[in-house]
Amino acid sequence: MSPPNFVSQRVGNKPTSNNTFNTSRFSLCNRNISVDGITLLSEVPVNVALSPFSSLPHSSDTDSIPPHILKSVASKSKNGAFLGLSVKQAQDRILNPIGKLLNRKFLSLFRFKTWWSTMWVGSSGSDLQMETQLILLQLPELNSFAVLIPLIEGNFRSAIHPGASHGDVVLCVESGSTKVRGQKFSSCAYLHVGDNPYELMRDAFAAVRVYLGTFRLLEEKTVPKIVDKFGWCSWDAFYLTVEPVGLWHGVKSFAENGLPPRFLIIDDGWQSINMDHEPALQDSKDLTTLGSQMLCRLYRLKENEKFAKYKSGTMLRPNAPKFDQEKHDAMFKEMVALAEKKRKIKEEGGDVLALPSPKTIEYLNDDEDDGQERGGLMALVSDLKEKYQTLDDVYVWHALCGAWGGVRPGTIAGLEAKVTSAKLAAGLQNTMNDLAVDMIIEGGLGFVNPNQAADLYEAMHSYLADVGISGVKVDVIHTLEYVSEDHGGRVQLAKAYYDGLNKSLQKNFAGSGLIASMEQCNDFFFLATKQVSMGRVGDDFWFQDPNGDPMGAFWLQGVHMIHCSYNSLWQGQFIQPDWDMFQSDHICAEFHAGSRAICGGPVYVSDKVGHHNFDLLRKLVLPDGTILRCQHYALPTRDCLFENPLFDAKTLLKIWNLNKFAGVVGVFNCQGAGWYPEEHRCRAYPQCYKSISGVISADDVEWEQKDSTAVYRNTEQFAVYLHKSDNLTVVKSNEQINITLQPSSFELFTISPVHRLNERAKFAPIGLENMFNSGGAIEFLEYVSKGGLYNVKIKVKGTGKFLAYSSEKPREIILNGEDVEFDWSSNGILRFEVPWIGG
Repeated sequence: MSPPNFVSQRVGNKPTSNNTFNTSRFSLCNRNISVDGITLLSEVPVNVALSPFSSLPHSSDTDSIPPHILKSVASKSKNGAFLGLSVKQAQDRILNPIGKLLNRKFLSLFRFKTWWSTMWVGSSGSDLQMETQLILLQLPELNSFAVLIPLIEGNFRSAIHPGASHGDVVLCVESGSTKVRGQKFSSCAYLHVGDNPYELMRDAFAAVRVYLGTFRLLEEKTVPKIVDKFGWCSWDAFYLTVEPVGLWHGVKSFAENGLPPRFLIIDDGWQSINMDHEPALQDSKDLTTLGSQMLCRLYRLKENEKFAKYKSGTMLRPNAPKFDQEKHDAMFKEMVALAEKKRKIKEEGGDVLALPSPKTIEYLNDDEDDGQERGGLMALVSDLKEKYQTLDDVYVWHALCGAWGGVRPGTIAGLEAKVTSAKLAAGLQNTMNDLAVDMIIEGGLGFVNPNQAADLYEAMHSYLADVGISGVKVDVIHTLEYVSEDHGGRVQLAKAYYDGLNKSLQKNFAGSGLIASMEQCNDFFFLATKQVSMGRVGDDFWFQDPNGDPMGAFWLQGVHMIHCSYNSLWQGQFIQPDWDMFQSDHICAEFHAGSRAICGGPVYVSDKVGHHNFDLLRKLVLPDGTILRCQHYALPTRDCLFENPLFDAKTLLKIWNLNKFAGVVGVFNCQGAGWYPEEHRCRAYPQCYKSISGVISADDVEWEQKDSTAVYRNTEQFAVYLHKSDNLTVVKSNEQINITLQPSSFELFTISPVHRLNERAKFAPIGLENMFNSGGAIEFLEYVSKGGLYNVKIKVKGTGKFLAYSSEKPREIILNGEDVEFDWSSNGILRFEVPWIGG
């Protein structure tokens, strides 16, 4: 509901120019919403209001906001304004046009599934997709940009939809419950303007942060320790058949080949779950097909029998159980085939009693009388860390509501759970068909009373923390909006669950040990991120098209990169973007590895046991299991913001990032697939799967986004290293480099400022040329002039061939106090070896 001192500019009213309280660059006059006189939305309905940012009361929780954020927001308040609206009768779901968007290029982010968002571009309101979370508008008349952000207001959450008439933009304001209705809103969306698109996003969400007070920005939080490390996730190796022996051999496979994982994620399959028709306190035996787990509910907070059977020291013994990935996969395929056979027989009305019963794949014998008690997860984690002492963190997976199907009623003491019917929100009806959604709607959700949400997380997480688990991957987050009818609506329900999650995170996992997943909807970011500081910015890595398209093994990889890079524009304001895992032996593994190297987040893979490309991984990971991480998170370059790098047959995806002393631009040919509105799904565009040409320059790097690199904007020359081409060249700051890429291929450009030492000598360090993120190896750089000698002091992290541009041959190179041999050529290319000395 609107605050009592609601001040607005309504249609027909002229902006109050003499009242500083209402000062804003935005105005609503003559049925147009404009900024500095440039129309953004025309034919604005009379029930729509516009309020300057400073005219509405902000959150009272200002004590928790860093002073520099408050000061920055206050100084730029004239750049923002709120949209409000009123309707004649109170409703639980309002679809209200807010004007026409015509002939103006935009970038939008919309939900193509319940859980996942992606980009879409256009120039008219009619081009918009359902459940749009944000619109970035190009304002060439002002050499600026504007952003429109749907917000949370009271018990309501907003999204943007296309309208029925040409160009119409519709604001959907909904509570998620027919029992929660509203009529008048003062701030259901927010407008902000700025001349730098990246600073605009930061400024706009900082303003919303100050106004709502319900979340914190990424810069205010500590990110999980795994962000600088290499890890392994169990999912693609085992799916639901994950168990201790396979996990052990997976970690062993990496460690014995010189790439020890610093974190392990035990994905879905470790929990105690079953279906409603199975015995209440026994593990399900029928988890054979992907999707079966979505009908299961949590019946116990502790690990399932496969893990509970583990005894301390089992895998440390000389005669420890072996593991064969090929045999494991063969057994799994037999189980899937049996399950499919049963399904068909049942559909035809036949009898399946004569067929074998489902079984669990496991390698631990619980019948041996060795005098040892079960140790379960605690013993397994302890043994892993004893054997592999670089393994810092072990995370486990769980769904927001416990398991995919929630909690089974009557099984966990102290928790009041009830199977609740799940209903897809109206705005999600035209999203992509999703097996998970179908299964959850079929089975309903074992829903814990919102008053006990905090108890659920505390009970689950305190147990995990006690057995040595240091973090959780929380998945299936947006099931909440399916069951909000009787719980005060989606906002109030989300608050109860997210508050409990954040408190448990702070208490049990050092305040940061959580990866959010399947979370890409605005109410999560506005309500769940006071403590949560890392989340997935793309949908799953698909090694092949689940619908069977043979080209999907290729074009899906480009789609994944587009999701991650464009979603980071807004999600990166709240959380550290996580680009998800990939498989190092996949046909497009190098394509993924190039993007992960410069994404700015953690690097982890989901390799099957023994199926690795270590040569590729060594371009990402150092011998101690750490990575060369960029200082920012990767974002699309300006010339990509309003283009379609998926199926316009002309645009390469370019993403920029910053290292401490250099920039980096990754260029990827992602053409060949994307969203297909007519069928509400992603599909191939084979006519676009071809070689594409483009240009890059040092100006593609947004140097000002870090104070330490802002000075490089004034650099006259840059040394540019093309990693794949192994080519080093020197260019002027605005000089363009042409590039042509084949489908599903890429190039990485390390861009290092050239420093003039004297009238003749110029120098620019590139870094370790054997690493994808070469410039990330440089930890310290200093130019020193003394007694007519010019020294360059560099600290390097990593090992391999160090590359630099030096216009003159160095007199000597001293490494760790000793002279080293080096190669220098007259074209300025300088190389020397850097040994591994432990970090």
